Amino acid sequence: MPILPAAIRAARHGAKDLPLVRVDTYGAELRDASGQGFLGDRASNRAFIAILEDWRERVRRGCGEDPFGDQRPSGEIDRQELDRVLQAAEADPEAAGLVQSAIEDFAQEMAGVVRRLLRLPQWKGTERIALGGGFLGSRVGRLAVGRVGILLKAGGERVQMSPVSRHPDDAALCGTVHLAPPELLRQCDVVLAADIGGTNIRAGLVSLGQREEGLLSQANVLFSELWRHADEKPEREEAVDRLASMLSKLARRADEKGMRLCNVIGVGCPGLIRDDGVIERGGQNLPGGGWEDASFNFPARLATVLTKSGQSEPLVILHNDAVVQGLSETSAMQDIEHWAVLTIGTGLGNARFTNQR
Repeated sequence: MPILPAAIRAARHGAKDLPLVRVDTYGAELRDASGQGFLGDRASNRAFIAILEDWRERVRRGCGEDPFGDQRPSGEIDRQELDRVLQAAEADPEAAGLVQSAIEDFAQEMAGVVRRLLRLPQWKGTERIALGGGFLGSRVGRLAVGRVGILLKAGGERVQMSPVSRHPDDAALCGTVHLAPPELLRQCDVVLAADIGGTNIRAGLVSLGQREEGLLSQANVLFSELWRHADEKPEREEAVDRLASMLSKLARRADEKGMRLCNVIGVGCPGLIRDDGVIERGGQNLPGGGWEDASFNFPARLATVLTKSGQSEPLVILHNDAVVQGLSETSAMQDIEHWAVLTIGTGLGNARFTNQR
């Protein structure tokens, strides 16, 4: 991979102005009524599990039979099983009704969060909100999104709700290509990307596809690597080394296929990202801890590890994970001016954009 010119190295971490959009704001933290917690915590994966558990407990207290078993924690019930319960509603309508009740309560909570966000000055005039994250990879998640949209319309909110168009695993990787300088992308076929979360680290080789008008609408993940670090509980440095190994493997694969690989790596992770690449806050769930230390610069550390492995020093660009997931929807948002994204995962990520004309 070639050495990058100085002009391209000027690309900033956590950038607000990108070629196609301006990132108006991201990571908005809304306090709940008690002032003790964040409103977004009521519309996350954990929140849905808690709501489902509450409904199961109510059924048990009412002398009913819990369709999932009295001793089974709700956290062990995956979305695929809940989807099957909904699909078999005729065979077991009460079980399907229990799941539907949890969906309804979750949708009510999320609609409340969206209303609060729309009242923020930076969110005024938002025309469409895309919802992404692993939760949307299930029938349960899509039904919840649909219900949120209906609740908002019934309440007079002039905003559209729609699922992120790409698979949740691919969206965060495809969105990172928008972080790379356009002059660099014109020389390449594929880009390395990574998504770091509180449970998994995912790396991918993203094809740029046809690039009509620079929209990158055809970007797609050719190959990917997944590491569920939550099962192994690694230290921070071990996690960085493992990610570097995953990226190096994908780089070799691109070389074997004869693809022109960009010497730039886009990475999304939770938290507020400073322009020097330091994670200022919000990275407390990342593997091993200490990602928010002022002395730790993750992009620089990753670039150093990759260089030691024999690669030319890459340009690693870091941004918030909700931002990069939203960027994957850029081409689908060209018919409006102001739009946003919400990502439902360990927490509730959020970002708001304005198209650059």
